[in-house]
Amino acid sequence: MPLSNHIVVPVDFSEQSNIALGQSYNLARATNSDITLLYVIDATLLSSVFNLFSSHETQESLLRTGIQTKLNELAIEAKKSSGLDIQTRIEKGKIYEEIVKVATELDAAFIIMGTCGETTLTKKFIGSNAVRVIKEAPCPVITIKGKNHNQGCKTIVLPLDFSRETKEKVVKCIDIARFFQSEVRVISVIDTKDEFLINKLTRQLDQVVEFISSHQVQVKGEFIEGDKIAVEVINFATLVNADLIMIMTQQELVWTEYFIGTASQEIINNSEIPVCSVRPIERKDNLEFTIS
Repeated sequence: MPLSNHIVVPVDFSEQSNIALGQSYNLARATNSDITLLYVIDATLLSSVFNLFSSHETQESLLRTGIQTKLNELAIEAKKSSGLDIQTRIEKGKIYEEIVKVATELDAAFIIMGTCGETTLTKKFIGSNAVRVIKEAPCPVITIKGKNHNQGCKTIVLPLDFSRETKEKVVKCIDIARFFQSEVRVISVIDTKDEFLINKLTRQLDQVVEFISSHQVQVKGEFIEGDKIAVEVINFATLVNADLIMIMTQQELVWTEYFIGTASQEIINNSEIPVCSVRPIERKDNLEFTIS
């Protein structure tokens, strides 16, 4: 499956967004992508930094000039470190909306952004905004929470929920695994002793493993016992020294908003291992694995 040649990396010059930028290099090289550094001026906070002694237009112009200078410095440093083509862009508005807008406009293959989970001063940018971006982005979003990460992507953990959208996540996982020649560890967390259900899950797990293997990707499948899905997924990924966890952000209509399933959000918030969130896309074709 061919991918777009753009990766969008939102930055706010914090340590965590710089770490996310560094983690984007390998994926950009593997997919032959350019990187666009995006800084969003938060329109809701802009007025609070203005004073009464000059026009808003003058102050915004000065602010943009300062940001562009720092972006250019970051881009030069990133290009020197990575050898990649690094572009820069400044937008003004709601942070998550502008990130989604730019990713849509560029037909981006991925958004890669830092997140600090549920705490820290930069929560406004890389906490709550990361969740909103994941909910609405037109492409997979890779969130980077931890400080120390492996180079490359040798092992991908793929937890399954056997929803209608599972195959969509599996196909994206295969794309990344083939780029990096990764091993995929497919897991299903179960908390039941029901023999009928276990047999059904076993058939599904086997089908997913067979499907991945048919695409010349090294894969292993196994069950993990436990009743706390997020905890078990993170523990397993840590145990096998994984480089990436792939999740599907299960979305259902609730009033007028979408939400991310509890387990998915807990993984995003708590995993020190990068998490790739794939949003379900409305389709007419059926992406289910058929149980034989």
